[in-house]
Amino acid sequence: MSGARWRTAVVTGASSGIGEAVARRLAAGGSGLVLVARDRDRLEALAADLGPYHGVEVEVLAADLATVEGRSAVEARLADGHAPVDLLVNNAGFGTTGDLVDLDPEAEDRQVQVNVLAVLRLTRAALPGMVGRGRGAVVNVASLAGLYPTPGTATYGATKAFVCSLTDALHEELRGTGVTATAVLPGFTRTEFQERAGWRPQAYLPDAVWMTADEVAAATLDGAAAGRARVVPGVAYKVLNGVTSPLPAGARRTLLGLTRRLGL
Repeated sequence: MSGARWRTAVVTGASSGIGEAVARRLAAGGSGLVLVARDRDRLEALAADLGPYHGVEVEVLAADLATVEGRSAVEARLADGHAPVDLLVNNAGFGTTGDLVDLDPEAEDRQVQVNVLAVLRLTRAALPGMVGRGRGAVVNVASLAGLYPTPGTATYGATKAFVCSLTDALHEELRGTGVTATAVLPGFTRTEFQERAGWRPQAYLPDAVWMTADEVAAATLDGAAAGRARVVPGVAYKVLNGVTSPLPAGARRTLLGLTRRLGL
């Protein structure tokens, strides 16, 4: 099911991690690709690998989604009716760690630009064409962190809460149009994310809690193809989500605050 459903997909944050894994699965399924990230060299290497091997067209669009110029370039590609896109995977994102009072406000601003504003703007750019053609899907990669307060990564958790809420609302707005919106809520996944955020949970979390980027990518594309509103990859994380969701907001906040104070 993964990939063949879509003719052309735009994947942001495609140079590594979940985005790269999604792109590889889409290409293997016969979808053309528009790869978006800041690192042109990585994108071109990935395009040279995927295009000839799978016989699909792969475009490279190097763009910094923390900037107006970068977002505008991707918006223009999504709105191009002469080369329509029927799948948008908003995967680009990053996090910071530490107490908000100590963090660089410019870095926090960039985080909101990439994790929130880019998702909003790119989704808005893609939807008119998709709805007009009566087919398409938007996949927004959020996080289980979006369901809870996250002391020590407060801005990151808040941005992912926005993504969850936005996508849930869109899923209902798009009913009957032939277009779907899916939020993906991964747990701990082995990518470059933790290193870039200056966070080392791998130092104390057991291997059993970690998923691979390819496992998340497979769940993502299968869920999107089925038109699901939310995808929580991994059985263990489905169970965790089911067990903790009924807890009152105050209990979840206290529990996570205690976890933070214990240095976990």
